[in-house]
Amino acid sequence: MKQLKSILFASAALTLAALPAQAQNMPKRIGYVTNYATHEWYQNVIKGMQARAKELGIELEVQDANLDIAKQVAAAEDFMAKGVDVLIVTPVNEEGVVPLLRQAKSNDTPVVLEGNPVKGMTTMVAICDYDTGYFSGVEAGKYAKEKLGGTAKVMNVGLPLLSATVLRSQGFMDGLKTIVPEAVMVHDLDGGGNPDRALEVSAAALAKNADINIIYGINDSSSLGGLQAWKAAGKSQDALLTVGTGGEGLAFINAMEKEPSYRIEAAMFPEKEGYTAIDAAVKLFNGEEVPEHIVSPTAPMIGEDWKKFYDYDASTRSIKWDAVNALKAPEKCMKTAADLK
Repeated sequence: MKQLKSILFASAALTLAALPAQAQNMPKRIGYVTNYATHEWYQNVIKGMQARAKELGIELEVQDANLDIAKQVAAAEDFMAKGVDVLIVTPVNEEGVVPLLRQAKSNDTPVVLEGNPVKGMTTMVAICDYDTGYFSGVEAGKYAKEKLGGTAKVMNVGLPLLSATVLRSQGFMDGLKTIVPEAVMVHDLDGGGNPDRALEVSAAALAKNADINIIYGINDSSSLGGLQAWKAAGKSQDALLTVGTGGEGLAFINAMEKEPSYRIEAAMFPEKEGYTAIDAAVKLFNGEEVPEHIVSPTAPMIGEDWKKFYDYDASTRSIKWDAVNALKAPEKCMKTAADLK
């Protein structure tokens, strides 16, 4: 779940090029400790890892911490005891993983972090949160000029607890204002990153002031919760734009197919993030230098653009690797958590 992402370091960043299997030594075994495997985001991260590991002939084993840091540390220690060549970890929390990184270093086990930075890390695979919001904001501005009479009144269903999600909201408004300079944020909400809380706070905000025409959510649960509140109030979607973030699973596809206002999704391609994490693991195994932040690409998807990147049979989705691998990630994020201080 992308609201679980925390501070991104200001650092040089780049996307790893696809690795030709014959050009490098391959680790035999990689252990991945995820933080919350029941969430669709991480299920799709794992699918991306599995696809890349199979392609490279690597054995991948996954364990789930289920948001328990003690369980995560124990799982990582178990992997090291089994002699895995590389660890990949999505931290439950940053502080709890610091001792684990020290232990892995003393054990000569390379570690790739997914999503969340930790003090003392070698490298992390993650998106650029500000950029993700910014480019979806630009597309929202174009839509507002064409479909909403050139006005943009935003209800931001955000998550102020985490700098990553704050960056998304800031990026969205900044991108929006490049097209509609008079755009305003009418409501700046704490949706908690989950649909129930997002629905609750959005309903309360709309009861006080429903003069908005754009709902922006920092993840899919937030945007969908805001839209549900709008519909529950009996309002038409004719002059409304809903913008989601994540592309975590099937929910955004169903929304873009069925909800008239859900026109833009800032897709973060979890499968690609998993794919890139495996490539990073191979590089560390070979002793190659890697940037502290390896940027995984994102892209705003408008209308049926999602069909360029996914096949969907009404029950499952499958990624179109050629299309997603063709996306270019920036070498450096436009803004990071350091810019919030």
